[in-house]
Amino acid sequence: MQIADKKIVLIHYTLTNLDGEVMDSSEGQEPLAYLHGMGNIVPGLEKELLGKQAGDKVLAEVAPAEGYGEINEELIQEVDRAAFDGVDSIEVGMRFMAQTAWGEQPVIVTAMTEDKVTVDGNHPLADQTLKFDVEVVEVRDASEEELEHGHAHGAGGHHH
Repeated sequence: MQIADKKIVLIHYTLTNLDGEVMDSSEGQEPLAYLHGMGNIVPGLEKELLGKQAGDKVLAEVAPAEGYGEINEELIQEVDRAAFDGVDSIEVGMRFMAQTAWGEQPVIVTAMTEDKVTVDGNHPLADQTLKFDVEVVEVRDASEEELEHGHAHGAGGHHH
């Protein structure tokens, strides 16, 4: 069976940046299960996997526009330190959930002064070219429930 929209796909993968640094991997874990065509993985990798089948190996280089996007300067903001009231210690690299006009969004602290904290809501892999080394493990039809929920269930997928 070939990978197509509304198919459940199980893959093993290693994600590296252009310097060869491993950013993520399924090595030593269950394969990642996703529902193809539903935006469950980055668009560039989804395009590369279309038409592949179990046993196929794919090396894909995904540009930022088809990965986690370009840096959005609007998602980088300087806020008053008072916004972190109740947090004993703030350090560069810390992650928080911020309340925004679009709902809760993860941010990372990128800089600080005595009374200001700079936070970045961009995905940590935004503006990076991604290199995927993928092995397709399984392709199957999605169940009605998986289609209704918009994601894979079971091993490697979402558990309710």
